[in-house]
Order: sequence, then structure tokens, then C-alpha cells
Amino acid sequence: MNPKALVIQWVEIFNKADAKSLASLYSENAINHQVNTSPIEGKAAIQKMFGEEFAKANMVCIIENIFEDGEWAILEWKNPLGLRGCGLFHIVDDKIIFQRGYWDRLTFLRQHGLEVPKE
Repeated sequence: MNPKALVIQWVEIFNKADAKSLASLYSENAINHQVNTSPIEGKAAIQKMFGEEFAKANMVCIIENIFEDGEWAILEWKNPLGLRGCGLFHIVDDKIIFQRGYWDRLTFLRQHGLEVPKE
């Protein structure tokens, strides 16, 4: 599967809030680094993170653009509330080995009525 097709599958699973199926797209030693948090290392930890996040908020990813370059796919996305972001996915042997996401956490927390850090 090419990187663009895998990211389309990732979005479909993400929108179902299925942490287990989403984690199946990652390699055992994958790293997921959303730049506004510490990196998450390993498939099990990534599944746990998604499960916790899906329990906190109803998240929806709407694809604006997907670009592919070799082993990389770049997802430009928005949510129904107007938040926009970008994710970079490094894919080897049909598994995500590295993901980095750029988005505004403070806006996300406010949109979902979640606790905003004091600092």
C-alpha cells in the first residue's frame, strides 16, 4: 500500500475512534510525536494514547490535502470546529514508523470544553 492510501485508511479508522485498529497501522517501535506533547514510543503506547484521547473528545479529521513523496505522506486536515493541522507520516513496509503532528492544542482544548493549562 502506498503512503497516501495508508493515510486515507488512517483517517477512516481515526474517525471511528478505534484505537486498536488505528494502532495496527503502526510498527512495533513506531514514534508518534505531536509537537505540543512528548513523543509516544511503541505501538502499545500509541494505542493507549489514542484510546485516552478518544475518551476525552469526539474528534473528526477532515482531509484537506494529502501529499506523497517516497516513503512519506503529508496530511493537511481540519476538524468540523475549524481547527487545522498537518501530520507527517513515515511509512516503511506498509506500517507507520514515525508520525509528527502540528496543531494548536489550546484551541483544541477550548473547542472541546476540556481543561486549559494554567500556564
